[in-house]
Amino acid sequence: MPETVPPAVPRTISLRPRALLLDMDGTLVNSDAVVERCWRRWAERQGLDPDATMRVVHGRQGHLSMAILLPDRPMEQNLAENRLMLAEETADTEGVVPIPGAAAFLAALVGHPHALVTSADAALARTRMAAAGLPMPPVTVTAESVSASKPDPEGFLKGAAELGFAPADCLAFEDSEAGIAAALAAGMPVVGVGPRAAAHHPTAHVDTLDQVRITPGPDGTVTVTLRP
Repeated sequence: MPETVPPAVPRTISLRPRALLLDMDGTLVNSDAVVERCWRRWAERQGLDPDATMRVVHGRQGHLSMAILLPDRPMEQNLAENRLMLAEETADTEGVVPIPGAAAFLAALVGHPHALVTSADAALARTRMAAAGLPMPPVTVTAESVSASKPDPEGFLKGAAELGFAPADCLAFEDSEAGIAAALAAGMPVVGVGPRAAAHHPTAHVDTLDQVRITPGPDGTVTVTLRP
């Protein structure tokens, strides 16, 4: 009989960053219901396949998603429609809930350097965090703060700089292909959160934030333990 190979045992992983940079949608807040409603309606108005559209929009600023999906359209039109899209998304909070473990995760970070790095604008970020019952981190990098959307690393680099740390001393948490690429391009490890993240080669992966434990260190670091 052929030898039976035992299944791999899931590993507990520990990382020791000095600061954490956190995406919002899909990482702290589950806003998929709103994103699906708004972007599927937009896709149908443009004569696009809604399923194909949804494979593009996560993690990016809306005008960049529109430019990818409608490459021949003037950017001014994308920017104008994105302003309408942001207003539509901000007005719709039905189904916005926290990612499991997000409240405890953020509570454990109080007193430790951390920032929100999101492709949402400030109004949408405040609305979704409030709708999910989560506190805003003390430092936020939103769409208004940067000149380039994820997957460009600008947002993560700015977040690290505002916290006063080198990118290599930071740990990012992300869920999307664009966000993971942005964090890695910024030179920092990234924990992928949820099912979207697993396929995009993050440094490590968790299904939800329930699998993350934060332990303060005596040297200014925090130990981030990822349990299987």
